[in-house]
Amino acid sequence: MVMKSEKKKTGVCLFGAGRAGMIHARNFRNNVPGAQLVAITDSRRELAENASKELGIERFYTDYKYALDDESVDAAVIATPTVYHKEIAVAASEAGKHILCEKPMALSEEECDGMIFAAEKNGVILQIAFMRRFDKSFIHAKSVVESGEIGDVVLVKSLTRGPSNPREWMYDIEKSNGPLAEVNSHDIDTLRWFTESEFETVYATGANYRCRQVKEKFPDFYDNVILAATFFNGMQGAIDGALAVEYGYDARVEILGNRGVIFIGRKQELTVETVTKDGGSSVPFVSSWRNLFKDAYLAEDIHFMESIQNRRTPGVTGFDGKMAVRVARAGNLSIKEKRIVTLS
Repeated sequence: MVMKSEKKKTGVCLFGAGRAGMIHARNFRNNVPGAQLVAITDSRRELAENASKELGIERFYTDYKYALDDESVDAAVIATPTVYHKEIAVAASEAGKHILCEKPMALSEEECDGMIFAAEKNGVILQIAFMRRFDKSFIHAKSVVESGEIGDVVLVKSLTRGPSNPREWMYDIEKSNGPLAEVNSHDIDTLRWFTESEFETVYATGANYRCRQVKEKFPDFYDNVILAATFFNGMQGAIDGALAVEYGYDARVEILGNRGVIFIGRKQELTVETVTKDGGSSVPFVSSWRNLFKDAYLAEDIHFMESIQNRRTPGVTGFDGKMAVRVARAGNLSIKEKRIVTLS
């Protein structure tokens, strides 16, 4: 009897062993069919070494170029600070490695174009990590919109508020594109996804209310932002973003139609409420995006692997990443110049 040969697994290397990177790494190590996590790379040796030990991976690198020379690596998961995304993605494309890139895609539209061009030129998959598109609640809401149950969409509102302070490099708007990119990229993509249109105008206001210790060094930094938008198809949008709110991780969406409304998002960590004899009650609030979107991250990683193995265009492309960068930069310009910005 002839035994059927087992299909070769796709070797995955993680670039950047921070919080988001390790979510992907654990998924590819244990839960993504057809994938094999083969290496870790991070310029911080301690992080790379600790990650390799936790995951039981022998190889780790502190210079990403050595990982791209590794013949067992077929795909790169890029979860480094944004400033390095373009450099690593272009190098990975030229090395023939498929790419899953965390948001924000890059710092400018020009950098995004360079990443897209390199991937197309070298015939590799480029997927951007907007994991909310893979969340069951978001997918269900999308199907309800498409069914016409709430009529024509009029307005999409999305908010994301994070509990912790930014990393030091994020305070410099020139190096990070600020909270509109680092926090609200997901909201920007959510508005594009549900309106099925592109931003036409944006007007944003931002201020620093909670990170006052950096005001002198980074006077342009904002930890609170409101962005109002119009779309080319006539729909409206609104984004509410905040950092260092402390009370928990908050991510919610409202889709208003002319015959109904959809609400997405939960605030409770657990479906448990505590009530005491003193008349007080409490419900644990969601503490981290890592908990709220755990299943969505896994679905996103599985989708990436299936796109590689089936040689198909992923559901979230470089163009989607580029459009989010465009809107974030337009929002920053609006904040700086206190005016409405029109996008082409």
